Amino acid sequence: MRTFGKWLGRLLLTLAVAVAAFLIVAPGHVERSRNAITSEGGFPVSDVARRLHGDLVIGDWHADTLLWKRDVLDRADRGHVDLPRLIEGNVALQVFTAVTKSPAGQNYEENSADARDNITLLAVGQLWPARTWDSIFERAVYQAERLQKAEADSGGQLRILRSSADIDALLADRDAGQTVVGGMLGIEGAHPLEGDIANLQRLQDEGYRVIGLQHFFDNALGGSLHGIGNKGLTDFGREVVSAITERNLVLDLAHSSPKVAEEVIALTDIPLIVSHTGIYGNCPVKRNYEDALMQAIVANGAADGGGVVGIGYWADVTCDDSPAGVAKTVKAAVDLLGEDHVSLGSDYDGSVATAFDTSQLVALTHALIEVGLSEAQIRKVMGENMLRVLKARLG
Repeated sequence: MRTFGKWLGRLLLTLAVAVAAFLIVAPGHVERSRNAITSEGGFPVSDVARRLHGDLVIGDWHADTLLWKRDVLDRADRGHVDLPRLIEGNVALQVFTAVTKSPAGQNYEENSADARDNITLLAVGQLWPARTWDSIFERAVYQAERLQKAEADSGGQLRILRSSADIDALLADRDAGQTVVGGMLGIEGAHPLEGDIANLQRLQDEGYRVIGLQHFFDNALGGSLHGIGNKGLTDFGREVVSAITERNLVLDLAHSSPKVAEEVIALTDIPLIVSHTGIYGNCPVKRNYEDALMQAIVANGAADGGGVVGIGYWADVTCDDSPAGVAKTVKAAVDLLGEDHVSLGSDYDGSVATAFDTSQLVALTHALIEVGLSEAQIRKVMGENMLRVLKARLG
């Protein structure tokens, strides 16, 4: 009996070690497969591009970095974004978006609202707090807490932005030579509201300022671009749109159905964003809104200069994820929408493969010069247009 007890103890210890090893190794393995970099770099960069890039104010509307089990303050050997790479890429402002519900396969065509949710498995596998395992709202809170902790531990190099005054202070400090990056919180799909408008204030209190209405599923607010039947806004969705407008938050239409986008335009007169996308005329896929709808979106809120679209860096929306391919998409966006309505929305760390990470953004600046954009246009696309919308909305 004593021998059996020793054998059982060894077995349980072996199983515990195996489980611990799996939980340590598996998250990194999963992310490497989901957030690959498809090129080894070595992109051409002229001296002119390098000088211009160092003088730009650069902002990115969309990165899902907080979803993954790594410290945003440490340079990682996987994924696309962390603080050291943001500094190396001269990024001034990064929106960190919280993903809280996502289907297996991330099907762009159609997903049932009751399809299996991958984020539950990820939350358990990465040992997120148990409160996040069955609460979409708590998943958003936890990701905000991760950025808050990073800010506290960064020695002043990472600063969460909540207002126009915060943006002005960040830019002034950067102009004075400080090494500091601004982070802003955004929601990818308003699933964390869980059908309760009171949760919008709770998310705002956590620091969220960019609110996407939908992600891959139809939800309590209305139809997803990847849902069933191009549904419009629900009554709750209209209530949320009104609240976002009144609270001076930024409304993001990425992943919303065309019908939802049309109804939001009819209901509002504020600058709208599509945080990470491509241009249909350049890459005709369902993930990209058709050109006429994109024009209508950026025309909204004309009194404040209109809205913007953030051009993504992955092949599903650009049809070419090289710096030259992304620059070609940016040029198509400028030609279609005007130079005041185009910005960056990488979708870094968003379960997409890209040819370059955020530390290599100078290659995109070079490519934008090569496709014929002027210095003034490049400044607008790389950050000025984004800052205009943020300052118009945040007050």
